[in-house]
Amino acid sequence: MEKLSAVIITYNEERNIERCINSLSSVVQEIIVVDSGSKDNTVQIAKSLGAKVIQNEFKGHIEQKNFALDQASYNWVISLDADEELSAQLKDSIKRIMASQPTVGYSMNRLNNYCGSWIRHGSWYPDVKLRLFDKRKVRWAGVNPHDKAMPINDEKVQHIKGDLLHYSYNTIAEHTAKLDYFSSIAAKAYFNEGRKASFFNQRIRPPYAFFRDYVLRFGFLDGYAGWVIARFSAYYTFLKYVKLKDLYQNSKN
Repeated sequence: MEKLSAVIITYNEERNIERCINSLSSVVQEIIVVDSGSKDNTVQIAKSLGAKVIQNEFKGHIEQKNFALDQASYNWVISLDADEELSAQLKDSIKRIMASQPTVGYSMNRLNNYCGSWIRHGSWYPDVKLRLFDKRKVRWAGVNPHDKAMPINDEKVQHIKGDLLHYSYNTIAEHTAKLDYFSSIAAKAYFNEGRKASFFNQRIRPPYAFFRDYVLRFGFLDGYAGWVIARFSAYYTFLKYVKLKDLYQNSKN
């Protein structure tokens, strides 16, 4: 039987960390929390629940999550955000896998809770995530803040049953603030890659994002929450490209 480490990155997550750790306690042999200077009770709560807490300066989501992988004692890890927890079915799937001979990694569906509603359509479900893997064969990559666990040698991963439960936003105001934060990070990453803030990206991509999520991906079936999420998807797309344009203008000055 393979031993399993859980790794979680945190910053001011006192609202979520207990739920996350409790969902992992019966599945893993150790829990590592990498904290980037929380000002609330995140660290105290994590330690009281038996987690090992390591402080590390935050240099980006990808960088922090790869650092967390390196702190794990075991090769097999499950990597969660503090606002996530394992469903009962997912726990059973993970236990069966670790009791056999696991290979490379395993993806799972993530079910998002938005202001009290579970979202089962649009771009938010099934929201497949690779979170259970051999850290020697999988690392975090992508473009900040949209980190993505990816096999190093493009090896195939398997999909398992059970949802990863994600408590995304409790209020509209919280969602709005995060969009501003994430769009700034995305614009900077795009700027560093040399991507362009073209007319198409600024004017066509935002309304298409709404149409894709609300109509093509049946977001309307999630009612009012589905409409709000699709609107915010369009707004986020607009924000990151206008901020990218602003970065180019400032660089010229």
